[in-house]
Amino acid sequence: MSLVLRAAVAERHVELDLEVGHGETLALVGPNGAGKSTALSLISGDLRPSSGSVSLDGRILADEGTWVPPHDRRVTTLSQDPVLFPHLSALGNVVFPLRAQGVPRGDARRRALEHLDALGLAGLAARRPAQLSGGQAQRVAIARALAADPRLLLLDEPMAALDVDVAPALREQLRGFLAGRTAIVVTHDVLDALSLAERVVVLEQGRQVDAGPTTEVLARPRSAFAARLAGLNLVAGRWDGHRIELEGGGRLSAKSPLVPGTAVLAAFRPAAVRLAEQGLPRTVHSLTPHGDLVRVRTEDLAADLSPQDAAARHLAPGTVVHLAVAPEDVKTYLA
Repeated sequence: MSLVLRAAVAERHVELDLEVGHGETLALVGPNGAGKSTALSLISGDLRPSSGSVSLDGRILADEGTWVPPHDRRVTTLSQDPVLFPHLSALGNVVFPLRAQGVPRGDARRRALEHLDALGLAGLAARRPAQLSGGQAQRVAIARALAADPRLLLLDEPMAALDVDVAPALREQLRGFLAGRTAIVVTHDVLDALSLAERVVVLEQGRQVDAGPTTEVLARPRSAFAARLAGLNLVAGRWDGHRIELEGGGRLSAKSPLVPGTAVLAAFRPAAVRLAEQGLPRTVHSLTPHGDLVRVRTEDLAADLSPQDAAARHLAPGTVVHLAVAPEDVKTYLA
């Protein structure tokens, strides 16, 4: 393993156990306050663990008796804010980490230009950050991060501040540059997780609650956050051979090869949920536009309805509805 993080921060009630393989990109996801920023701070050296250790490529960065300062870790962080030096040109910003590492001026300039050119920025090398668009500035920040040749690259919501028209192209470029590099991506965007990461770890309340290949975790979520990220409803219960006896009460018909009596999780898309005369009783909490549909949220489930259907039924917060799902639209798996 390239990175091994087994550390706790008592005052933040965070206890982390992460491993990232050499050349692997890991997506770290979870709700606000789950411990994602704490994990990055422990790895970068901005925070000391109260117990445990952090190691990278076999080198201990932090434990009870060892502390490697941030500048000596060869860990680079790329955040949603490019944080470029305003008095330096785009080229100067990319040259900076190379010169800090002792690279001769001519070699640093050549390598910096290669990184800018790879990101389509060679023609903007002389511009100051104030003369760049948000997307261009973020690409300069990426070039600077890669030029430093870090052993580990930390990406903290790298696309969050970008215009929706810019993010897809930058995401594709970043995917190519991350190939073969060891990296951790913190994100709330399912496209970032699917496009950039081979594996995903889900944190909640300072603990790991789910982990595995990205497509598998998002197809079979085991936590409420992972289900929301994947755009799925998630319920838990016990399989009786024909239906799921839900933990919160009620029954959900499904098709499953599992043995009766098995504790199960079940996932289904909001688009598969319909309003019915009989079904799971729920109370509408909110209605929001969702493409050309209306996303109806209840205590724990969501349904995507046509605006006409929502209006015809006079749906509003507080309305009691009955939700139903066809058995073939329910995916069941072991809890």
